[in-house]
Amino acid sequence: MPIITKTQRLIFSFISLGAVLTCQAVSATITVPLHSKKGMVVSAHPLASEAGLLMLKKGGNAVDAAVATTFAISVVEPFSAGIGGGGFLLLHSGKTGEIKALDFRERAPIKATRNMYLDANGKVRPNLSTNGYLAVATPGTVAGMYEVHRRYGKLPWQEVVKPAIALAKDGFRISDRLSWRSISAYENRKKTLLNNPDAKNIFTRNGEYYQPGENLVQRDLGKTLEAIAENPQSFYTGKTAATIAVDMAKNGGLITLQDLKAYKPIWRTPVCGNFRKAKICSMPPPSSGGVHLLQILNIIGDTDLQSLGWHHPNAIHLIIEAMKIAYSDRAKYLGDPDFVKVPVSELISPAYAKKRRQEINMDMATPSTEIKAGLKTLKLHESTETSHLNVVDADKNAVSLTFTINLGFGAAVVTPGTGIVLNNEMDDFATAPGVPNAFGLVGNEANSIASQKTPLSSMTPTIVTENNRLRMAVGAPGGSTIITQVLQVILNVLEYKMDVGAAVSTPRIHHQWLPDELRVERWGLDALTLAELQRRGHKIQELTPWGNANAIAVTEDGTLEGAADPRGDGSPRGY
Repeated sequence: MPIITKTQRLIFSFISLGAVLTCQAVSATITVPLHSKKGMVVSAHPLASEAGLLMLKKGGNAVDAAVATTFAISVVEPFSAGIGGGGFLLLHSGKTGEIKALDFRERAPIKATRNMYLDANGKVRPNLSTNGYLAVATPGTVAGMYEVHRRYGKLPWQEVVKPAIALAKDGFRISDRLSWRSISAYENRKKTLLNNPDAKNIFTRNGEYYQPGENLVQRDLGKTLEAIAENPQSFYTGKTAATIAVDMAKNGGLITLQDLKAYKPIWRTPVCGNFRKAKICSMPPPSSGGVHLLQILNIIGDTDLQSLGWHHPNAIHLIIEAMKIAYSDRAKYLGDPDFVKVPVSELISPAYAKKRRQEINMDMATPSTEIKAGLKTLKLHESTETSHLNVVDADKNAVSLTFTINLGFGAAVVTPGTGIVLNNEMDDFATAPGVPNAFGLVGNEANSIASQKTPLSSMTPTIVTENNRLRMAVGAPGGSTIITQVLQVILNVLEYKMDVGAAVSTPRIHHQWLPDELRVERWGLDALTLAELQRRGHKIQELTPWGNANAIAVTEDGTLEGAADPRGDGSPRGY
């Protein structure tokens, strides 16, 4: 097994209020990274990582491995991501250094309307955007995987789908950690799941979720994957599409055959910016991830965080205030660029970051109510149950891919006879201006619902290069925390010189502007640091660990170094 864990005690010094204080951080489980020379896959589940590695060993490239891993995750993490959802990927060419971005995010059905979740008084009707058929947006995962493979894959399409078919038909053993995550998701969606006959039959035994050690078999999903292997368009124009459309019509859903036939992935230009010696490239709108990752890094600017020390109160305070500014701008400006003007170049410009940096009071937290979107020239939400994977091959081609069905078990709907868990991605639109979604994120006009519009996302698949050479591929699930998870992993590697094992393991912080609270992992900060942050006015919520980041870095000698978050069930595989 490539993942080894050990307990390390992080000791650091910091200067606060003119006095030198030395504190000892709590013990944290630190993942020791895997090293390999030729190729590597890291994902949220060992069996999915193995599926990707198998493609590399068969002579496939990073795209082949990423597609195989994605389909495998769709089987072994049915509560988090799958072919009933969508996502984003970044592709790095080891030969040219070029980076491409593919949007295979779900889209609002043609019949979707701006006020579809509001009552006659304009109030949001509870749960309609999260539970059941009306919450489902048109899925894009299958189309996205076929598009990137058609252009850049080496192995036959049937070959990359084959491991997922075997996992679905033969089943896989539910691990302790996977059981905990899936049971938690199941309990949150239990009522809706039990009302859906196919979901109940697949994921429960007499209404109770499977236990650790049991084998989860998904025969219907296996048959659907076999059809996809034979013809990927079957999902959008064939028997599978017809089954989805009929089931939608019977149950008040909006997706029709016309929606499925019309779906096409979109190649977009990644957003890129410089931080220290590195070039950071990530997903552009309709993801907010890349824009606000770069915005926060720009606000940090040339501040020497390393000299301050990891989790020094001054460093944490600056990062928090930068997060609040970015998420405030997110609520105002971000949406589908095919429907609204998104001021990307302005938001990621160093000049704008410098202006916003001047607004930060380093001695006191600025209340979120006083932080406004900062672009004066213009008049102008997501789930923990997402999945991320990274792949690097022998030629240093790399894929960073994040995909999801949104909340645990998506809309809690399985299309009869297909095994497909459908997403509830419509909740990522702003159902009404200023009304928070399931993750507390608020949005306005830019992210309002419209026919065939793509909902705003926080997914942040990211590729880092130095001197035009691959340095790191990184990403995470975690809804509104995705951006801040990826930010902290990047800072840990580039600024604090951690290996990727430590970078994905160490305690995290998160602030998303609204609600006005600083989330910290319980036992993640020492008492003196917490007290100093509270003195500065931060409203602290200590929570259980969150997220499931993973990353692959390239060391100076070209060795691949990969690690998966110890908070999850994933692991790297390499050779």
